[in-house]
Amino acid sequence: MTAAKPLDVITIGRSSVDLYGAQIGGRLEDMRSFEKYIGGSPTNIAAGTARLGLKSALITRVGDEHMGRFIREQLKAEGVDTRGVATDPERLTALVLLGIRDQERFPLIFVRENCADMALSEDDIDPAFIAEARCVTATGTHLSHPQVEAATLKALKLARENGAQTALDIDYRPNLWGLAGHGAGEERFIESAAVTAKLQSTLHLFDLIVGTEEEFHIAGGSTDTLEALRAVRAVSSATLVCKRGPMGAVAFTGEIPGSLDEGESGPGFPIEVFNVLGAGDGFMSGLLRGWLKGEDWPTALTYANACGAFAVSRHGCTPAYPSWEELEFFLKRGVIRPDLRNDAELEQIHWATNRKGDWPSMHIFAFDHRSQLEEMEGATTDKIGTFKQLCLAATREVAEGRPGYGILCDGRLGKHALMDAAEGDLWIGRPVEWPGSRPLRYEPELGPDFGGLAQWPQSNVVKALCFCHPDDDDAMWEDHLSSLTRLAAAARRNSLEFLLEVIPSKVGAVVAETTPKIIERIYAAGIYPDWWKLEPFKTEDAWAKAVQAIEAHDRHNRGIVVLGLDAPEAELGASFARAARQPLVKGFAVGRTLFGETARAWMKGEVSDEAAISTMAANYTRLCTLWDEARAAAQKEDAA
Repeated sequence: MTAAKPLDVITIGRSSVDLYGAQIGGRLEDMRSFEKYIGGSPTNIAAGTARLGLKSALITRVGDEHMGRFIREQLKAEGVDTRGVATDPERLTALVLLGIRDQERFPLIFVRENCADMALSEDDIDPAFIAEARCVTATGTHLSHPQVEAATLKALKLARENGAQTALDIDYRPNLWGLAGHGAGEERFIESAAVTAKLQSTLHLFDLIVGTEEEFHIAGGSTDTLEALRAVRAVSSATLVCKRGPMGAVAFTGEIPGSLDEGESGPGFPIEVFNVLGAGDGFMSGLLRGWLKGEDWPTALTYANACGAFAVSRHGCTPAYPSWEELEFFLKRGVIRPDLRNDAELEQIHWATNRKGDWPSMHIFAFDHRSQLEEMEGATTDKIGTFKQLCLAATREVAEGRPGYGILCDGRLGKHALMDAAEGDLWIGRPVEWPGSRPLRYEPELGPDFGGLAQWPQSNVVKALCFCHPDDDDAMWEDHLSSLTRLAAAARRNSLEFLLEVIPSKVGAVVAETTPKIIERIYAAGIYPDWWKLEPFKTEDAWAKAVQAIEAHDRHNRGIVVLGLDAPEAELGASFARAARQPLVKGFAVGRTLFGETARAWMKGEVSDEAAISTMAANYTRLCTLWDEARAAAQKEDAA
């Protein structure tokens, strides 16, 4: 392999937004709703390799509109370098509509008329950028048109001049070569001497060529797989990797033998075929991980087969691909059930290791309060809504666009503030519990089947407050856990993170073991919150035991935020000093300490909007400073 460079792989070619039919087993005509993902083979591979720990980048074009920004934002969230993603001011981002009809039929429509990525040109290929990569990977579609072909060939030639490896995923889509109509997006093979000639004119540029048997048929000009492989070998010395579906894949580094079984191979995996779309891109991601890390071909093919198996068993393309930690776990443990998407242990690792965003510190202004504000003198529904917008303004004044700041705001009284908060980078938590309910009950907006969560923006974190205690009787605990299990499942179904808040001190006596017992019971029920919100404990021992209880069950937990309970600043400062010694405690989510007095005065008309914002911003700044100083002191102690 080549020497160390800033990037492991640059992929080049298609990018699109995939609109996947959410209903399984129906015609595309009958789809009622769609899930939105990034798509396009090179885009999928860039994200798939990034999840596996490679430093990846993409060269493509997107439109100067919402879908183009979606692709760019998603790539950045996946850890993909987007310097090579150009914005086309004239063309729209490509779209693909897809459906899962059954195990054999996967209808799709490519909406790619004069799309942005097909305007990629040689001017988009920066030699200095290409020089940063150990490998450039191309896909076949961008050899189908003179302009994008020229851009692709320039990138490949520059890569070879710089000593980089080159790879081709044949990625044959007949209708993208003009051989089938718009309704034939599912078609995978149509013979074409012209396509074969075009592919063969470029195959000498690659060190690795990957395709299904049908894709080698088009590259080699024969429907006899061995004959086709030999035709490819005649014009290229590349390692040829032939994908064989459930039979795995084989690699040929030299002459093509008399049987496909004589190639180097890695084990396949006995899994249910749920969705073949995107499986090849998952396969290529795993293969590149092994190849570029210097693994032998059986090992690289094992990675590839496993990544393909994940894709085949899940909905969507990029969302299905594993993290490196997930892949390692799967290869060590093996297949427990063939429908991987229903393997609870595996899906928890998949979810937890592929969540987007990094929140090492949390300064959360919590103004999700409802009943406390409704009870204030002078309060009305409209005034409470306006006041929550003032709280948001104070938050933004302090955050100044920096990471690690956020809000808790409800969607009933705080609807307008919640919607305004979507413009920006704040962390946003949104409560669902009916205020003060015990046993736990929910806001009507969720609906009896939690269908309301389907209307939530992706940025909103589901937050539930459960007033529970280890001494609650069995009936009460059954009610708590039933409610939380349904909520957690609905949040996960809608790809929303979940924060669970517990306050046992409002129910009964509290000792160091109280909250850890609650945590244990939550996990025993199969509930895995992404975040915990815990009350400020009086001792370091209590914090240590709570953290230990979480980490014993979920080492991927996002972390803990400390709630305030309307405590004075000095008391919170002492609590922060204890909590900050625990790395899992990321910060605070405090409300009434920041807004309580101001809200009471504002509701009575005693202070102006500007004065309210100024006072709350000052309070918030002081609390942020208290936390930051506590964390810095704890880190200094650890270093000493």
